[in-house]
Amino acid sequence: MIKNMNLASDDFTLLSLPQQYAIDLTVLHTQWKIIMAKTHPDRFIHSSANEQRLAMQWSMRINEAYQRLKNPLKRAEYLCHLRGININTENNTAMPAAFLMQQIEWREALENACNYTDKQRIKSELLAQADDYENSIQAALDVDNDTNTAVTSVLSWLFIDKLIKQI
Repeated sequence: MIKNMNLASDDFTLLSLPQQYAIDLTVLHTQWKIIMAKTHPDRFIHSSANEQRLAMQWSMRINEAYQRLKNPLKRAEYLCHLRGININTENNTAMPAAFLMQQIEWREALENACNYTDKQRIKSELLAQADDYENSIQAALDVDNDTNTAVTSVLSWLFIDKLIKQI
């Protein structure tokens, strides 16, 4: 397979990328293609059953890493995990009071939205807020080394992302 690589490597190491939030998606895609070209199961069709199984494991692992790193929210969650904090979205509901109030306002605005234009206005506001959280995450993880701030921003962005998908 790939010499000096381990299926248990973190996603960044696996795809030869720096362990940071800001990544070049073109480089990510190129790295994924290079590694997949070496490990794709079709290359091992005439190999032993063990080598075919290993190729399948590599393929699944590489694709999993690629999918996680190309998604900004999943990448942020993963970086927090690598830095020792599991976000645990199902049980982690501790949020600043101001954000909780903002959640209520957004939900009420959506309930009261009468037409497509109203919903799109709310969606635009949510998208702008999501951009702010993404910038906060990048600064917290790549500049300030402040994982706690990143976690709060990730949780907020996850809420906004769910709300956007509802619109």
